[in-house]
Parts: sequence; C-alpha cells; structure tokens
Amino acid sequence: MAAKESLVAVRGTDGLSMVHGSPSFRQHEGFGSDNSPRCRVMTFSSDGSLFAWCNGQSVLVVETSQFSLVCRIPKEKIFCMAFSPKGTHLSTWEQYSVSKDQTTPTNNLEIWNLQAGRLVAGFAQKKKETWQPKWSEDESVCARSVTNEVHCFHDADFTSIVTKLRLQGVTDFELSPGPPPFTVAAYVPGAKGAPCYVRLFRHPNFDSPASVLANKSFFKADRVKLLWNKRGSAVLVVTATDVDKSGASYYGEQTLQYISTSGESSMVQLAKRGPIYSVQWSPNSKEFCVVYGFMPAKATLFDLKCEPLFDFGTGPRNNVFYNPHGNIVCLAGFGNLRGQLELWSRKDLKLISKPQASDSTSLEWSPDGEHILTATTSPRLREGNGYKIWHYTGSLLHEKSVGELWEVKWQPVPDGVFKEPVINYRAVPSTASQEQQKTKDVYRPPGLRGTAPSVKVHENEPAENLKQKEGQEMSKSAAKNKKKREAKARAKQEQEVSGEAQVASAALPSPPPSSAVTSATLPPEKEKKLRNLKKKLRQIEDLKEQQKSGKILEKNQMDKIAAEESLIKEIQELELGR
Repeated sequence: MAAKESLVAVRGTDGLSMVHGSPSFRQHEGFGSDNSPRCRVMTFSSDGSLFAWCNGQSVLVVETSQFSLVCRIPKEKIFCMAFSPKGTHLSTWEQYSVSKDQTTPTNNLEIWNLQAGRLVAGFAQKKKETWQPKWSEDESVCARSVTNEVHCFHDADFTSIVTKLRLQGVTDFELSPGPPPFTVAAYVPGAKGAPCYVRLFRHPNFDSPASVLANKSFFKADRVKLLWNKRGSAVLVVTATDVDKSGASYYGEQTLQYISTSGESSMVQLAKRGPIYSVQWSPNSKEFCVVYGFMPAKATLFDLKCEPLFDFGTGPRNNVFYNPHGNIVCLAGFGNLRGQLELWSRKDLKLISKPQASDSTSLEWSPDGEHILTATTSPRLREGNGYKIWHYTGSLLHEKSVGELWEVKWQPVPDGVFKEPVINYRAVPSTASQEQQKTKDVYRPPGLRGTAPSVKVHENEPAENLKQKEGQEMSKSAAKNKKKREAKARAKQEQEVSGEAQVASAALPSPPPSSAVTSATLPPEKEKKLRNLKKKLRQIEDLKEQQKSGKILEKNQMDKIAAEESLIKEIQELELGR
C-alpha cells in the first residue's frame, strides 16, 4: 500500500462512498458508491484488506485492492458485524425476534466462512451489548458468552465446544490479545451483599485451581468495561453505578481497577473526584491515560504500578486517543463540550497544537499516526454534518459537508506499513480552501438579520475597548454581556448626573416634581421587583458558568438562560425610570 493513501469510508443517507485520505482527498473511482439510504453498518478487516457493508438488501464483502466482490450474504436487516482477526470469517447480528408459533429460539448471531461463502455457525443472542464473539489474534480460539458460562471453540470448528468456563452469574468477559497462552477476564456482579469481582483465568484448563491467575473484588458496580493492553499482560476495569447515592455526580459513581496476569491488582487512585470519562492504554502496553473528574477534567498518565507519570492539568476534555505509534496523545472535549483538541508529544510531554474541532461527535487517528479524522454525525447532531481531516500540528487539511452523516472510518493497515512520525512543532501548510476554513456564521435571530454584525469581545473586556474591534464578529453570549455593561454604564451615569444635580441645586429653590422616577426613588413594590430581577440575573450567570464547565443543564434551567435578554431589558426600564 502506498504511503499516506489509507482510505476513508463514509456512510450516510446518501449511501456509502470511499475517498482517499491525505494528500488527495478525492473519491475512489474503483469503489464508486452504493447509493442505498439503508446502509446500516460497515466495517473493515483488522488489516484493511477486506471491507463489508449491509445496504438493506444483502451484505457485500469486497477486497480493497481492486474492490472485487468476495461474497454476497443474503441478509437484509443486519445491525452489527465484525471480521475475525485474519479476515477468514464474518460475524453478523440482527435484532432478536420471536413469533407466537415458534418453538425454538431464532439464530440471530451467525458466523460466515468468507472463502467458502457459507454459514458455519448460528446462535441465539438477545443482547446487543454482548453480541460479538471474541477471537484470539491467531484465530485458534473463538469464545462467546451464554448463561453462567463462556464457551470456547477451537480452530474455527463450531460443531463442538472444546472447553467451558463455568462461573455462576458471569455477565461479561474479554479474551486477551497477543500470543498464546490466552487469558479470559470474566466479570461477576455482586448479589445479596456480596462484592462484585473480576477474575483472570488461563485458557484452556478453566477447572484447574492453577488456572486462576488473579482476582479483584469491589463494591458499587452495576456494570464494568474490561480493557486489555496490547500485550495481554494486564487489564483495566472501569466500574460504574447508574446512580450516585451521595448525589454528587450526574454520571453515578465510577472507579478504575488494575489487574495483571502476574497476580497483582490495585485500585487506581485518581486525584480529582467525579466521573471517569475515558481510559486508553498506550500501544506500548507500558502506560495508560485517564480523563476524569468534574469539569474542568484532569488527564493523567499512569505506569504499570498505577503511579502517576505526568499530569496534563485540567481542561474541557472527556476523551483521550493515542496515535497508532503511541508518540502523540490527543485529549478532546466532545458532546456538550466545544470540541477543543490538545495534541501532546509523548516523548517530551510538550503541547504541539490546540485546534478547535467544533461540534465533533467522533475522532479517529489515521494509521500513519499523523492525521486525525473528526466528524459531526447524526443522530447525535442533525445539523452541520460532515467530517474534517487535520494534521497533528493543528492544520485543517480537508473538510467535507454531508447531508446526514452516520459514520466515517479510516481503513486500517498492517503494523509496520507506516513509520513512527517525527514530531514537528511547526504547523504544516493547510490545503483546505479558504471557503472550507471559514468560521460558521453565528446564529442571528430573525429580527436582527440583515443588520451589521456586532463586534467580538472578551467577557471581561472594558466597554471603552470595543471601538478597537469594529468589523469583528461577536458571539451571542458576548453580545449579551455588552448589553449588560452598557446598561450598567448608563445607570451609573444617571446616578452621577443625579448626584451632581442634587449638589448644585442645594442652595436653589426646589424644582417642580418630575414625572420621571430614578432607581434611587423607586416605590417599594418596584424596588422589590428590581431586587428579584437582579437575583434571577445572578442565577442565570451561575447557570452559564456551569454550562461552560460541561454540566448538562435541565430544560427549566435552559429556559432561564433563554429569558436573560428580557430580564436585562426589564431591569433597564426599571433603573432608568422608563
């Protein structure tokens, strides 16, 4: 495969297409496109040599060198699918269904031999969360979960179960990557006051006491996520409860546990309270990075002794991504955050760049370790769908808008195709057009459309500096802050003028009563109303600060923020006696 020509698969309402990555970004003519609006799922094999998708009529599998058809599977309603590590088999899953006349379960999980183009195994698998069979990298073992057991098949022979791991209550497991011997990490939730636990078993002699390599028990876990390192020597366990009984966290309670195949285990001590947003092992299997804590979140590197190696400080982030070579770490803030990226050199732990990928819902590193793919996808966001390709130095190289985008994927490549990139702290020239790099227009209410844009200011910037920034665009929140500053300045000026007039007229006859009422002479009922309005305005400011820190606000809180402008206007009218 030519360097820097890894492909990008794009799936949305316009169908499925394949485009080249950096530097050309053009559509791949050999693949063409599948215009079916019912392309529900797509996937590459682990080495990128095969590509499969379901277009609502059948599942098609092609090889990616010439995009010739390997096989066609007559399945219309596939929701999930995955290749085996060497690409010899394809597992497919469709939603489980039962009819009244049925006496036996429906086989909705099926495994297909791609070379022969035939079905080799079928199982009933109700839960989508645990649908996928787990293969060893050499495909000598394939394991799947059933009630209270993990069944292991050997050498792609699904006619008989070679060995079983029997464990009462087991709900989740992961098979270790890397070379044999293989290890199974199995999770059993607690019941009737007993603790939850994760236990490591050496395959295949599960019944032998010597097969238990390690055990870690803990309380407060409704579910777990098991994360093996690439060597298969240690597993991280992210535990989570649905509800935080202390009421401190919207996300429930979470902890991070470490277990190694040598028998060592410990709880990873995190320096800030709050949720655990993201955990990822380094490709070298010697360290891992955690993003955690109430916003602004911390990010910390840990070694295999669970000791902190480096603290990235706090910021608006909730994801971490190592590049394939492990020499660049990307911290990102998606979802209700603004899409800020932080690219750090792992060798000297210096910040390389800090681009803004606004409204992004996903991020994926290119196999070359130099380029990043960010996307805004539906249904998370239905407006502004599309994808962008960045260089790690922060340059935006390509941007493509898509009507309704569901998924974007880099084509994987075998290890060793791309060399580890040498870190460069100088931004590469951007090849994206000026039109692509234009900042999206800020939303303007219908009543303000057609008027000149306001100037952009910092929230705490003095009003006298505004004239220096004419012609710059102002955000909606900055415009509101400007109105508040101007209202305060007018009120102060009115008070000063009023005070000067009172001093000047002390020796003169009193003027006739005025019909205008200043804030200093408001009737008691209006004075009380003014205090209440200002109290509401302070509450709105607090809510906005919480929103900036990443907290998810409720509908009534969002309604309060939306009413800010009318509150300011009402306060102005009361203070200025209008």
